[in-house]
Amino acid sequence: MATASVAFKSREDHRKQLELEEARKAGLAPAEVDEDGKEINPHIPQYMSSAPWYLNAERPSLKHQRKWKSDPNYTKSWYDRGAKTFQAEKFRKGACENCGALTHDKKACVERPRKLGAKWTGKHIAPDEKIETFELDYDGKRDRWNGYDTASYKHVIQRYETKDEARSKYLKDEQLKKLEEKNNNENKDDGVSDDEDNEDNLKVDEAKVDESKQMDFAKVEKRVRTTGGGSTGTVRNLRIREDTAKYLLNLDVNSAHYDPKTRSMREDPLPDMDPNEKFYAGDNQNRVSGQALEFKQLNVHAWEAFDKGHDVHMQAAPSQAELLYKNFKINKEKLKSHTKDKIMEKYGNAAAGEVLPRELLLGQSEREVEYDRAGRIIKGQEMALPKSKYEEDVYMNNHTSVWGSWWKDHQWGYKCCHQTVRNSYCTGAAGIEAAEASADLMKANIARKEATEEAPAVAEEKRLATWGSEVPDDLVLDQKRLSEALQKEDERKREERDERKRKYNVKWNDEVTAEDMEAFRMKRVHHDDPMKDFLN
Repeated sequence: MATASVAFKSREDHRKQLELEEARKAGLAPAEVDEDGKEINPHIPQYMSSAPWYLNAERPSLKHQRKWKSDPNYTKSWYDRGAKTFQAEKFRKGACENCGALTHDKKACVERPRKLGAKWTGKHIAPDEKIETFELDYDGKRDRWNGYDTASYKHVIQRYETKDEARSKYLKDEQLKKLEEKNNNENKDDGVSDDEDNEDNLKVDEAKVDESKQMDFAKVEKRVRTTGGGSTGTVRNLRIREDTAKYLLNLDVNSAHYDPKTRSMREDPLPDMDPNEKFYAGDNQNRVSGQALEFKQLNVHAWEAFDKGHDVHMQAAPSQAELLYKNFKINKEKLKSHTKDKIMEKYGNAAAGEVLPRELLLGQSEREVEYDRAGRIIKGQEMALPKSKYEEDVYMNNHTSVWGSWWKDHQWGYKCCHQTVRNSYCTGAAGIEAAEASADLMKANIARKEATEEAPAVAEEKRLATWGSEVPDDLVLDQKRLSEALQKEDERKREERDERKRKYNVKWNDEVTAEDMEAFRMKRVHHDDPMKDFLN
């Protein structure tokens, strides 16, 4: 800490100067003043004002570098609030017509307007205010706390201290009551458990008392609407200092995002962790739990009611919306219970009927089951047959067998009555006998008809030639000529497809042999043939 320094002739003078400064700090000696008569603040260093004691002060010093433009009119004092100077006994000319003070007029009067002012009554003349004028420097004009009286904040501190004392007194009284109940307890069997409970409660209460003493350490000063315009507020820190911070739960850079400005982490930082062991699951967990979920359901109900024509609005009339939602839930429960009662009255309640056996309730039995290493059952339990999705062994229309239990002449039917019409009524053994008699009669009629009918004359089959005429019986095709005719037919078709293949000199022969006609028939395209597109 630098202080005002002067040139000392010896170390003894320096020691005396230090003792004088200590006495001034303790308030036992008057304050030091400079050449202009101003008080020197020992906490403000007086740089370059005078030479140290170990230098020769007779030589030229740095005194010329001191602040020499100092205005003695500047002051740091403030107005004497509420001070009065003189109180007159009668009204004076030029005074306030309302209260009678001479330091202001009627327009600037801050007292309650009287029915008849002091000018007309001449009574209750208010004293004159103390008028002061100050010339402040640059810092004094901009000092927010200039003239502030710290004693005005004592009532706030006293109020909080009174609350803390009342809270601690209440906790101590509760502890004394529990101790008295403990001493008056005459039951020895329950005494051990009661003692342990009381001791635990006392420990909790003591912890609360200690916490109330250290209450101020859990506060965070949050500046709201400050210098730009506003005041400061106190916000309690809801997180215990021993807890792990959100951003330290998972140090992976690709994990849940943490916003340092709002101190929020919406996603779950540990999604793979066991939910039973998880202490923090993200801020979004609060939106789907507790009163937040109820508030969301209330909003949804208000929107749906408004869409259906009800005049309800959550922000304009929240009490009306909440009452409407409450009535809606009550009516819904009544309707549900009424519907349940009607169904149980009509069909009965199977749950209230027969009591299930003990083996099914407890899931225990005396059956011994052996398993192999793969978990398959070796013995002790029969293999359950797979059930079909269709109904089995359901007999209808008086049948004693299912459809498909009988087969005859590529038709399915019923085995009990040999009927091949599904969903028909069962006729039993009489139906089987009637069907057999009908079949025998039909066979006899067919045999009698075949016997009476004359045999039809066999028609002669005429063999036609390939070109339309009758084929003689002695016609024989030469295979060699037939192959040559087939080759000629292929060449002729190639020439028809491409004119460039045809030769210049064409030799034409009008003679058509049986082999040529057979080759033409074989190569001819049949338009009704389904395989015509695959022929070359």
